[in-house]
Amino acid sequence: MIHIKRSLAIVLALSCAGLNAGPAPWYKWRSKIDNYLSCSQTPLGPGWVKDSGPYKDSRCEKLVLAK
Repeated sequence: MIHIKRSLAIVLALSCAGLNAGPAPWYKWRSKIDNYLSCSQTPLGPGWVKDSGPYKDSRCEKLVLAK
């Protein structure tokens, strides 16, 4: 019985931790080859460097304000 309560408490604690998660930020990435800019949440590969961000939207227009 104690193991069931403990297991239930662990499952509830882990599921509640995910409720505070927000969307991943977006960044502008610049190509090392032709300086082309692209907006992505993840790195595009070794030929790209982070140019600016983070942004709230997928068009990289709304900057995330620092808290």
